[in-house]
Amino acid sequence: MNDYLTVVQHNYANFSGRARRREFWMFTLVNSLILLAFAILMIVGIALSNRGEGNSFSPLTVIALVLMIVYGLATAVPSVSVSVRRLHDAGYTGWLELLEFAGLRIVVLIFHVMDSQPGSNKWGPNPKGVSEVKPAF
Repeated sequence: MNDYLTVVQHNYANFSGRARRREFWMFTLVNSLILLAFAILMIVGIALSNRGEGNSFSPLTVIALVLMIVYGLATAVPSVSVSVRRLHDAGYTGWLELLEFAGLRIVVLIFHVMDSQPGSNKWGPNPKGVSEVKPAF
């Protein structure tokens, strides 16, 4: 949860620097669980409204949908920023995030899974504190 809070509170729209895999995946996990909870509330609301005679949605469905939309819009910027910083950590430009809009989400996912680039790169020092390994000879 700390990684999620760090992204939302301290790096909300920070597109510079680097983000470890742990920070990226913990944010993604918590974000997905929250969206799943809203989806479950919507499904429960729809199921409850279908038990009655009318075709209208229950208040639970409407509230869950509104909360899901508001939450999704509120976390859109930090989701992209942590993804860009994760690409920076692997040694790639953040512009590769645009590949998701071209239907190449699997390519971006592969970059997100890759290990950090050892040592510093042009986006900053390694967040794990790992320096470059130099040969002994």
